[in-house]
Amino acid sequence: MVFFAVFLLGPAGSPANAFSFIRDAEIENTIRAYSTPLFQAAGLEPSNIKIFLVKDNSLNAFVAGGQKIFINTGLLARSQNAGQIIGVIAHETGHIAGGHLGRIREAMKKSTAQTILAYVLGGAAAIGGRPDVGQAIVLGGKQAGLRSLLHYSRTQESAADQAALRFLDTANISAGGLLEFLDILGGQELLSASRQDPYLRSHPLTSERTAAIRAHLARSPNKDKPFPRRFQEMHARMRAKLHAFLEPLAYTLRRYKETDDSLVSRYARAIAYYRHPDLEKALRLIDGLIADRPDDPYFYELKGQMLFENGRAAVALGSYERAVQLLPSSSLLRSGLAQAQLEMNDPALLEPAILNFRAALHRDSGRPFLWHQLAIAYGRQGRMGHSSLALAEEAMLKGKAKVARYQAGRAATLLPRGSVGWLQSQDILQAARKK
Repeated sequence: MVFFAVFLLGPAGSPANAFSFIRDAEIENTIRAYSTPLFQAAGLEPSNIKIFLVKDNSLNAFVAGGQKIFINTGLLARSQNAGQIIGVIAHETGHIAGGHLGRIREAMKKSTAQTILAYVLGGAAAIGGRPDVGQAIVLGGKQAGLRSLLHYSRTQESAADQAALRFLDTANISAGGLLEFLDILGGQELLSASRQDPYLRSHPLTSERTAAIRAHLARSPNKDKPFPRRFQEMHARMRAKLHAFLEPLAYTLRRYKETDDSLVSRYARAIAYYRHPDLEKALRLIDGLIADRPDDPYFYELKGQMLFENGRAAVALGSYERAVQLLPSSSLLRSGLAQAQLEMNDPALLEPAILNFRAALHRDSGRPFLWHQLAIAYGRQGRMGHSSLALAEEAMLKGKAKVARYQAGRAATLLPRGSVGWLQSQDILQAARKK
């Protein structure tokens, strides 16, 4: 359903990109730092809210599938300050806290069979590897039905705004960023629908909404309260990272000039040169950043990635190890280290790799690739029962019930009856049979 939501709300002109997510420890932690006070103010458990970064240039964010927030990289890259992103997250949190998704599900019950079938077939076709077919089917549905499902009502938008303002006040955060973001959207209202950003099309904007937020801001004690300095640097680094990873080298160098010796500019150029690829230039820049910030885990992670992807796993190992020492709670840093350890093909590093893969999966168990890598590590140790169990987990995540049954059955015959692994194999067998 996650992929289904992204497909439906992705840009009509680029269906192939609608399923593309990005994972980045630094950006995810930045968004989490921005959003946690808002979730707490809303009475939501922050760990229950899942945040997904959608690789798409359009300005969009939305909630779907329960407590899941999707944010386009276009919104992050085009935002001018941390407050604008925080304002958007506050508004989307308002939709979650207000139960608006449940009401949309009720609206779906009243939709025509043709509309519902368009959604189901469109999502299935896209997931099956034919997003072009899926999009054609979805767009063939009744337009009125689609609008009723994709668009929040004006009442819901106003309610989400009011909730956002309460959350921001409770967290002692200025609502100025939310107002700035709506002003940006307001400039698009006169554009044709095909040229508007998806956020405006799915979140109707009215003058009453902006007037209400402006009035609230005028009397708010947080009106002119500055954001923490670290938030602004986190925002600048996030934008630099997105531009450098997603845009051509020439674009990055125009934005982050060689004459600019700031930390953010050097960070962007280090990434851009690594992607070009010009590894030596990239390494000089990242080594300079590490010298300036020796306790920054993300600089070590980037250096490890540069080296690992250029066939220098042995050298990358030290950088990944230092990154994990500095931020052991990050599943992405743990998995990066584990992959480098596995790549060494050294029997002495297999157990550390397994421990790191398991630590990563403990916090982020929905990554099939990590289960597959864990299976390889167990296989190299000769622990075939555990290897089959990991392959069964991978198959379940990929929706391959028959493969999951086979691998879980194999694990059950190889693992001691009654052991933790054996019990896990029984759970998978039962779930696979239901599928």
